[in-house]
Amino acid sequence: MPIPGARPAEVQELARAQDRLSFVYMEHCVVNRDSNAITAANQQGTVHIPASMIGALLLGPGTNVTHQAMMLLAESGSTTLWVGEHGVRYYAHGRPLARTTRLLQLQAEAVTDRTKRLAVARRMYEIRFPDDVATGLTLQELRGHEGARVRQAYRDASIKFGVDWDKRSYKVEDFSSSDPANQALTAATTCLYGVVHSVVAALGLSAGLGFVHTGKDRSFVYDVADLYKTSLAVPVAFQCAATNDLDDLPGATRRAMRDAIHESKLLSRCVEDIHTVLNAPGDPDDGYGWDVVDLWDDRQGLVSGGKSWG
Repeated sequence: MPIPGARPAEVQELARAQDRLSFVYMEHCVVNRDSNAITAANQQGTVHIPASMIGALLLGPGTNVTHQAMMLLAESGSTTLWVGEHGVRYYAHGRPLARTTRLLQLQAEAVTDRTKRLAVARRMYEIRFPDDVATGLTLQELRGHEGARVRQAYRDASIKFGVDWDKRSYKVEDFSSSDPANQALTAATTCLYGVVHSVVAALGLSAGLGFVHTGKDRSFVYDVADLYKTSLAVPVAFQCAATNDLDDLPGATRRAMRDAIHESKLLSRCVEDIHTVLNAPGDPDDGYGWDVVDLWDDRQGLVSGGKSWG
């Protein structure tokens, strides 16, 4: 007896990763299924999106998703992430977009090899401070220069936007005790961490295997977020501290970060930069093969799966 409903797509029928819409964001709607399309419905109408064209679906506030929709997304090789408004917070995710562990293996190999880990860390610093890395500074010296440059970025933003600034200070248990600039910085960096975590999860990487940061479940998230902190989060935070009602400063900062993230195309930049720092070969949108399973061999490395070796 045939299974009722639309037939699941075969692997060869699915769109390749580079042909998909990388991230689709939805909010305040009901997400359902119509044959092999995902639908988003609200009072304004219904939108249909072929499920096989979705790389990662970000479900924002006010969304309700049906079991059938989640089944279709899983069958179509799409990942689903539950996020805050416009992805500025990360909550949870389903199966990642990547069907191979190519990037994850590169990350694991690099983080456990001292020479490779140093190379990745230096590439991260190079994206932020290319002149420092070019001079051949050691990792310890780069860390010192990073601290000086970040402190200078705070001072520059303070002067530009006319906001009083002493130092970075934040008490987890007492958010309101911080001055306006520090409150806005905390809100802005939280948004940044959420977006970066969404990308890391969608690519099938480990959020905990960091290169500069270590020992925390979001170490790699902090590594990648640092690439954009002084250029994105710092100016947005100080501008909000200078121009917004202090009673709604965290909310105003989150909305400003949402707009800045969208305008700067941060999601796409994250994908490209992660491939760069991991020294991943090929196109950042390529290599997400479908259901390719190899076997590990202690002499040959990889051998073909799906065959009898008896």
